[in-house]
Formats: sequence, structure tokens, C-alpha cells
Amino acid sequence: MLTEDGKHLYVSYDEYHNLIEKLAIKIHQSEWKFDTILCLARGGMRPGDILSRIFDKPLAIMSTSSYRADAGTVQGNLDIARFITTPKGEIAGKVLLVDDLADSGHTLNAVINQLRNNYKPITELRSAVIWTKGVSTFQPDYSVETLPTNPWIHQPFEGYDSLSPAQLMAKWKI
Repeated sequence: MLTEDGKHLYVSYDEYHNLIEKLAIKIHQSEWKFDTILCLARGGMRPGDILSRIFDKPLAIMSTSSYRADAGTVQGNLDIARFITTPKGEIAGKVLLVDDLADSGHTLNAVINQLRNNYKPITELRSAVIWTKGVSTFQPDYSVETLPTNPWIHQPFEGYDSLSPAQLMAKWKI
């Protein structure tokens, strides 16, 4: 649900999963055949996992991080892992790069640049996200929703960002 002022988008688990399914439909309808899904951790892990299951393709993971300050609400320096975790040796062929959103576009632009320059076995690269913000400098190949007001997206699992093991023990009376 987008707030009246357009500054916040609240997403339930059902909405989140429905959006990933709609993303899968868009990818399928394009008739593009790919070999591997490469998700960006952390935001792309859930969509990447689900897409990997739907398309029955191996899932590779590349860690990136820029939103660390103030409980993940302030973007800082972008860190990109030097290595990709993949079940099939080196990542190669046609690769679908998956993240949750194209926010500023900085991360996706940097990752694609790194992949094109450092991973020559990748023969074709396309990108898929759930949301694309209006301010994004990156336009993904596949996206479900465009958000012209650039809201902060409150994803359903964000409660875990502020939940400690001690709080879980208290909740479950362990």
C-alpha cells in the first residue's frame, strides 16, 4: 500500500510473493532462455530463489552492500564481492541478474559493469527487479512496478532487522 504522500510503500508477504510471480511471467513471456540466475544478496535472494525454482535454473549469489547505516535506510559506499558462489563452477552463458529493486541504479550499474569486464564467460546478461524507482539511472530488462514518487519500500521481512536472538528467546519463552 502506497501512502497518500507517496513517500512509503508497505508490502505484505502475499503482495511480495505475487509481485515475484508477476516478474516470472514477464520473464517467461519474453521467451528469453537463460542458463543461470545470479541474485544480489541480500535484496535479490528471495526473488532469485523463487525464480530459480520456477524456471528450474541454478542459483548463483553475489554479495553487495551499500545500505548499512541507520538500520539499512541510508546508502553508503558500495561493496561488491570479488567472487560469485555458484553450484556449477564458473558462471557462464546467459545470465539473469536479479535484485529486489532499482533504487538509485548505482548498484546494478556497478555490478553489470563488473560482470561485463571481469566475467568473460557470460555471453548475455539481462536484469530483473520487482520495483524500479523513478530516480533510478538503471532501467532493468524486466520490472513489475515503476514507482515515480520514489517511496521507501517497507518489505515484509524488515522486522528481522531489529530482532535479536534474546528477543526471540523471550517471545518463544526459551
